Amino acid sequence: MKRLLWRIVVYFCIFVVFVGGIGLIGFLREKQDYWTAGRKQPVPALQGLVKPAYDPNKPTVAVVLGNPTTEVFDFMVPYEMFVMTDAYNVYAVAQDHHVTTLTGGLDLAPHYSFQELDQMLGKSPDLIVVPFIPIVDEEKYKPVREWLQKHANTQILSICGGAANIADAGLAKGKSITTHWQVFTQFSKMYPDANWVRGLRYVHDGNVVASAGLTSGIDAVLYVISQQLGEPMAEKIAQEMNYPSYHFVKNPKVEPYYIDWSEAIYNFNQAFQWNRKKTGVLLYNGMDDGALTTIFDTYAASGTTKVYTIASSKQPIVTKYHLNLIPRYDMSDAPKIERMFVTGSEAKSMAADVVKQWNDKGTGVEPEFIHSESADRFIFDAPLEDLAKQEDILTAKYGAKRLEYRATHLKLEGKPFSFETFGILFLLTVISVLLARYIDRRFIIGKIASSKHC
Repeated sequence: MKRLLWRIVVYFCIFVVFVGGIGLIGFLREKQDYWTAGRKQPVPALQGLVKPAYDPNKPTVAVVLGNPTTEVFDFMVPYEMFVMTDAYNVYAVAQDHHVTTLTGGLDLAPHYSFQELDQMLGKSPDLIVVPFIPIVDEEKYKPVREWLQKHANTQILSICGGAANIADAGLAKGKSITTHWQVFTQFSKMYPDANWVRGLRYVHDGNVVASAGLTSGIDAVLYVISQQLGEPMAEKIAQEMNYPSYHFVKNPKVEPYYIDWSEAIYNFNQAFQWNRKKTGVLLYNGMDDGALTTIFDTYAASGTTKVYTIASSKQPIVTKYHLNLIPRYDMSDAPKIERMFVTGSEAKSMAADVVKQWNDKGTGVEPEFIHSESADRFIFDAPLEDLAKQEDILTAKYGAKRLEYRATHLKLEGKPFSFETFGILFLLTVISVLLARYIDRRFIIGKIASSKHC
């Protein structure tokens, strides 16, 4: 009996070390690729950077950028929404003017440093938006914490994991806040002096409004707009975005999400998706900020796709709402890709010249206008449906859950699950069993037989 137990332990340990070890390496590498996708290419001498005009008669919204990374949706979509009202000065602010990165590999240059904005305003901004900024380097992150603490009495809006950033700065002490369901337990243990609330898309307590994950941030932004500019303005912005869940703005209560079996597809994709699809996204002047976000927070975030930003040159691309994007590649040095997305509902006309340049290169990769055929739909609908076709339905369903996008209208068609991901897992399992069997026969059974013979 003891020998049987010993053999079971050997088989189990070999499985864990072999399959688990390979999976862990893949998982950590993919996590690092997405969350700390810092720019390795040299930054060109930048010309043509744009700063939105300052109107002293408008309140100022500062949307914070971290170093080295900031969550792409958390930054881009709230920034866009506040600009859409035309009622605020809205700026991207960071420790300095260095190019910074959004998750998945989108680079941009901030409008102002913290110090410059403070000097220009002569007071605190009227609202500070705090996206999720992973604290991976204490020295690089320290200026963000100190600037938030300097403006502790300002109106604060945290988006998704940004709740951890305001809690880290001591701004959530004694206040009710919320965050993304994936990290809720982790953050509530790290910062127990805040009152962490599940089951709400956003929470308002004092000078802090905190949203749950990703699309819940849309509800929180619309709520703030409704409080400051009135309900008609919030409804107008929601309609312009084709946002289908405005009812959450009035009643943010929802059935909370938890980490469950559906997390497996996400983790397995991260760990065992070895052949990630290489996908380009074409940057062009005047492109829609939020639509661009969808490529990074669906495809790149799924663990199945590597996204590359490509433009006609490496000089800044100025978006519709005056963000300065810095492409990593121009068309002459772009890596070999399998797909090329051109985002935005008006991309066919606005990007016509750049698309022509791309086609003239003769790469054989046809540009795909992911939003042009769905101009009347929410920006994440078409990408999630396409992700199901590119990968599988489970991956797309989890993508919607990760986004906290409670959409029942999506038409997800494709493979039921990832044959590649589960196929590699199965293959590694078979190899581990064969390896364990070899060790068993060579070193365990053999020794037992030898001892009996003696």
